[in-house]
Amino acid sequence: MHQNNYKRIVKLAIPVILANASVPLLGLADTAAIGQTGAAADLGAIALASLIFNFVYWGFGFLRMGTTGFISQALGANDKNEVDAVFFRAVLLGLIIGLVLIILQKGIGELAIHLLNGSTEIKSLVRDYFYIRIWGAPATLITFTLLGTLIGGGWTKQLLLLQLFLNGLNVLLNLLCVLVFEMGVKGIALGTLLAEWSTLCFGLYMVLRQLGIHQVKERIGILWQQIMDRAKLISMVRVNSDIMIRTLALLSGFAWFANQGAAFGDTTLAANHVLLQFVSLSAFFLDGYAHVAEMLTGKAFGARDIRTFSREVRDSSRIAGITALCLALIIYSLGAPLVALLTQDLEVQRVASQHVIYAAIYIALSFGAFQLDGVFIGITKSKQMRNATLASLLVFLLLANGLSPIWGNAGLWISFIAYVVARALFLWYYYVEIRKELHTAAPSRG
Repeated sequence: MHQNNYKRIVKLAIPVILANASVPLLGLADTAAIGQTGAAADLGAIALASLIFNFVYWGFGFLRMGTTGFISQALGANDKNEVDAVFFRAVLLGLIIGLVLIILQKGIGELAIHLLNGSTEIKSLVRDYFYIRIWGAPATLITFTLLGTLIGGGWTKQLLLLQLFLNGLNVLLNLLCVLVFEMGVKGIALGTLLAEWSTLCFGLYMVLRQLGIHQVKERIGILWQQIMDRAKLISMVRVNSDIMIRTLALLSGFAWFANQGAAFGDTTLAANHVLLQFVSLSAFFLDGYAHVAEMLTGKAFGARDIRTFSREVRDSSRIAGITALCLALIIYSLGAPLVALLTQDLEVQRVASQHVIYAAIYIALSFGAFQLDGVFIGITKSKQMRNATLASLLVFLLLANGLSPIWGNAGLWISFIAYVVARALFLWYYYVEIRKELHTAAPSRG
């Protein structure tokens, strides 16, 4: 049974991993297109403008995560009406937030551009990009809910198809606008905008078909009271708010790590940045298993099936742990040549190679936080996830302030490792309590 379940988990995770891995290709294609036709200012503008949207959209990533948990639980409870109601509720929320971003675009754009460091020319190009692409906000945020629905339903092949459609079309349109129509930065923005709306249309078709919804207007009419249920709307907003705070806390931890590295000098800052690329690469794989944990534990939790719930947590975590250990061993054993691939600076190579063991240890131990995050997203226990992230951030800041002055960058990395371990430990504490509650509420099924 275990062996079959392991195969099922890996089979579900592979499309998610591939979907994650396809994302960086878009940035590479944009850079290559502009690099062939534009000046340094164009490249700088693309980098800064993308940063604005990454920050804004990352902040609303809760639309994906919150939707996953509610969908998987409704499926586990075998409640078809609630599955559809959750979907429409999430789409409505994404649409409202997207429209608000369009309405507030002037304030958001000018504030972001003011905070950026760049020449007058670059800021002008950033404006060109921002005020075109912002019109894709509703499409992007609704697509987040579509991705959440696909993950919650365990439809990972469709997830991969949608992600490849988005990134592939985006690359083609951007190349067309830049290389053929010679639109420069505006072309990148326009290509992305068209890809976002096209992906929304394709994604809606795909998800509605997967849910078996053929007459959308009639289905919304039938479920309208359930969709607008006050308690469920409040629950969705509460869960999403908690996830947003948790996400901002995570971003703060990584930003503080980077900033502290800068305090040790440019070489250390660059070396840490190189090592973080290995951490990010490992996240493609570990996120895949975390997504599987979301969908499988959410369904078991919705069905109040403690036996299946425990098995899904255990089996998915074992595979994630083995994967993390293998990745860590590869990073550690091939550290020097891998670092050399990312930087030609010999001093940066030296510092990065000295600290690669810490990056490897971080990767090996990080799977616990990834997996438990997935579990808590699946069962929509967002308050506990928020509290665990905030508490672990406090641990990180206290340790770093104590160890960095003594051991320098090594002390910073040790604190960073403790940060991800603390997240897992705090989440484990809550997990044990929730498992007891689930056990009391519904004895395990044979």
